[in-house]
Amino acid sequence: MTGSGKRPAKGEINARRLSLEDEIRILRSRMEQLFVQENSFTSANVIEISSLLDLKINEYMRGHSRRR
Repeated sequence: MTGSGKRPAKGEINARRLSLEDEIRILRSRMEQLFVQENSFTSANVIEISSLLDLKINEYMRGHSRRR
């Protein structure tokens, strides 16, 4: 959003959403790699990435539901 208080241009919203989708894909991939490496769903590292992934997915879903 610009400093003038105007709504962001449609392209800016799409770029942000793409960025969030990319972040989610990266976190998911990192979580999968950590699971394979540590062979555990309950290791502290896997849980930490999983929690962050949950936050990002929730953020995505909040933004996605507003557009409907």
